[in-house]
Amino acid sequence: MNTCTKVFLRKRPYAGGKLSLYLDYYPAIRNPHTNKMTRRETLGIVIFANPTNEMQRRFNQEMEEKAEAIRCIRYQSLINEQFGFLDKTKQKQDFLAYFEKKAKSKYEKWMSVYLHFKNFTRGQCTFGDVTVSLCEDFRDYLLIA
Repeated sequence: MNTCTKVFLRKRPYAGGKLSLYLDYYPAIRNPHTNKMTRRETLGIVIFANPTNEMQRRFNQEMEEKAEAIRCIRYQSLINEQFGFLDKTKQKQDFLAYFEKKAKSKYEKWMSVYLHFKNFTRGQCTFGDVTVSLCEDFRDYLLIA
């Protein structure tokens, strides 16, 4: 049974009579950067709690529309992952940058593998490029090197 995560746009008090916008996930999701379960994602968007003029009201409206667009993108990404659809935005992200960050937090062998993989891919590899065929070719490359 699939449990569909819901994504809500929420506000919380912020310094100076303002409100901070954040996303609230229910149930919690795994943070791709820390690999820990989390319910909240701070958007870094701050709006006026009590807008006093038309310019502040327009600013609030524009920022809330942008936050809602981010919420929709996050929700779409979760649905894609849950039902096995390919997430085209993640496919284009730099796999080598991700691999390097992981390798730096691990042991020396990870960095060695990362450097060989970077050399093998000539410094260009997205998540979409990582296939079974690429992994088999990399294995052959390591056995020859």
